[in-house]
Amino acid sequence: MNQQYPDQPGQQPPMPAGMYAPPPPKKKSAAAKVGIGCGGAFGALVLIGIIAAAVGGSDAEPQADKPGKPGKAATAPAKGKAQGAAEPAEAEPKGKPKAAHTSPADQFKAFVAKSGSANEKAAIGHVTKVQGAEEQNDILDSVDIYTDFTGGMVGPHQSEGKLIASVFADWKQSKNGLVTIYDAKGEILSNGNF
Repeated sequence: MNQQYPDQPGQQPPMPAGMYAPPPPKKKSAAAKVGIGCGGAFGALVLIGIIAAAVGGSDAEPQADKPGKPGKAATAPAKGKAQGAAEPAEAEPKGKPKAAHTSPADQFKAFVAKSGSANEKAAIGHVTKVQGAEEQNDILDSVDIYTDFTGGMVGPHQSEGKLIASVFADWKQSKNGLVTIYDAKGEILSNGNF
C-alpha cells in the first residue's frame, strides 16, 4: 500500500510507482548570467554609438568651417587670461565690413538672384521663410519653405510652388531630401525631392 504524506507548502507530492519524473530544470551558472549581462551592455553601447553617429553627422568637415558653430580656437580662453575677464574690442579692419549672419531665406534668394531666370526670381520674391536648410545629414533632410501665396495645391500658385521646389533642388543637394512649399495659411502648395 502506498503511504501518502500530508501536503506541505513548498513540496511536491510523491510520484506514483512506475511513473517517470522529469529532471528538475537546470539553473544558469553565474558565468552564463555575467556573459548575458555583458552582451546586453555591449549591445546597448553599440546602439547608442549608432544613434550618436546618425544624429551627430559626419566629422569629415571641421567644426570651425560649419556656419553657426565656432571651432575650438574660438571657444578656448587665451593663456594667462581669466575666463571672466573682459577683453577690449578689436578694431574693424578697413575695407570690407564683417558679413552678418544671413537667414536661409536670404541665402536662397541671393542664390536665385545670382543664377536664376526671370520666372524663378519672381517666384522667389514670395518666399518669406526657409526652415531646415542649415544642417543636412543625407539620411532624411526635410526643408520647409513658406510663401505669401494663397490657395494651396488647388490654387492658382501651384506652378510657382513647383518652380520654387525645383530651384531649391538646384541650390541644395541631398541623397534623401524633401522640400515642402507652404502658402500663407500653412497649406501645402507643392513639394519635391532635392
